Amino acid sequence: MFHKILIANRGEIALRVLRAAKELGIQTVAVHSTADADAMHVRLADESVCIGPPPSRDSYLNIHQILAACEITGADAVHPGYGFLSENAKFSEILAAHNLTFIGPSADHIRIMGDKITAKKTVKELGIPVVPGSDGAVTDDVEAKRIAADIGYPVLIKASAGGGGRGMKVAKTEADLAEALSTARSEAGAAFGDDAVYIEKYLEKPRHIEVQVMGDGAGKAIHLGERDCSLQRRHQKVWEEANSPALNVEQRNRIGEIVSKAIADLGYSGAGTIEFLYENGEFYFIEMNTRLQVEHPVTEAITGIDLVHEQIRVASGGGLSCTQDEVRFEGHAIECRINAEDPRTFTPSPGTISHFHTPGGLGIRVDSGVYSGYRIPPYYDSLIGKLIVHGRNRVECMMRLRRALDEFVVDGIKTTLPLFQDLVGNPDIANGDYDIHWLENYLAKTS
Repeated sequence: MFHKILIANRGEIALRVLRAAKELGIQTVAVHSTADADAMHVRLADESVCIGPPPSRDSYLNIHQILAACEITGADAVHPGYGFLSENAKFSEILAAHNLTFIGPSADHIRIMGDKITAKKTVKELGIPVVPGSDGAVTDDVEAKRIAADIGYPVLIKASAGGGGRGMKVAKTEADLAEALSTARSEAGAAFGDDAVYIEKYLEKPRHIEVQVMGDGAGKAIHLGERDCSLQRRHQKVWEEANSPALNVEQRNRIGEIVSKAIADLGYSGAGTIEFLYENGEFYFIEMNTRLQVEHPVTEAITGIDLVHEQIRVASGGGLSCTQDEVRFEGHAIECRINAEDPRTFTPSPGTISHFHTPGGLGIRVDSGVYSGYRIPPYYDSLIGKLIVHGRNRVECMMRLRRALDEFVVDGIKTTLPLFQDLVGNPDIANGDYDIHWLENYLAKTS
């Protein structure tokens, strides 16, 4: 097992990793920008190192500074959390060159899954179903028209290196195609330095279903069920739940077995998530995230398995702590992402939290790194906490969530708590009757 882990992240995920490391008896190092000097994970870590000024490029994305912090403190492993350097193959390789363990998959697997075209080819060969579309990057409008005609309109143009909805455009007819291609390429080039795009069939009303996997890097893998992440705004997840209200046990087991076999065959190490669009009983691969997900707590709630413990265990050579037959799914869990944003306009709302009170009781978990008197800096993501609720079934979970939201108090800034109070009382949400477009349509009607 590792002696000391450096946590190359901030906010709630840094605190989440710190807690797991302490439970395993491992010393912790927090790195931080000058803007995060009073952050909770910095206060609780065994050691802390300032790695630069507020801009991410000068601190949390500064590989040289993180390496220096490892050397100064004697850390022998780095946990990247999510975001920042968590899916940076070069970072993983540099750590390995300095005899430091990256708590995550291999650089090769990060690189393969980081390119959507390569990822799609790879998972197709491994037996995972994919969305009909181009086999690779589309380089000219004539080729694009041929592919679109073959798969049928509407089609979706997507950036190969993209994420978060950037470089993604819909063409409903052939007349829309040229402009959609040009716009997607421009956005992709500006956002990712790579203007390669590909074409997929556009599904009208799919759900976003993802499967959590863990691999030991030596040919063994398990799945830990699925999460439904269909409630999204601008391709950003807002509400996640496990299990999905749209799937039955047979569907859940079928896609889980397909995915876990593929991950085992790939020789994948650590935590990963295979994301699908799901429509009319069929799953279509869209991407793989080679890291811990923001929404991982709902999986922990229904399985009782600590995913960060598993990541650390696998990275240290200890293998998986259980077999597939030993995984048990109990009850239902929902996560709400609490952001420092206006609940109607979603404008960021940084500032000082004057009062912070979290709900409690059976089945309630809050992952957050903020506290009363904490000043939210304007430089980073607006996520300030996650409310995770678990119940014996979805009805109990929804009732418990309603109660927990009423108890949750954050004063001094605007947050998205009122949005979730609206959603939890909506009959479509109560019935689990929603798709990836539902939330944006709802917001358009109520704004």
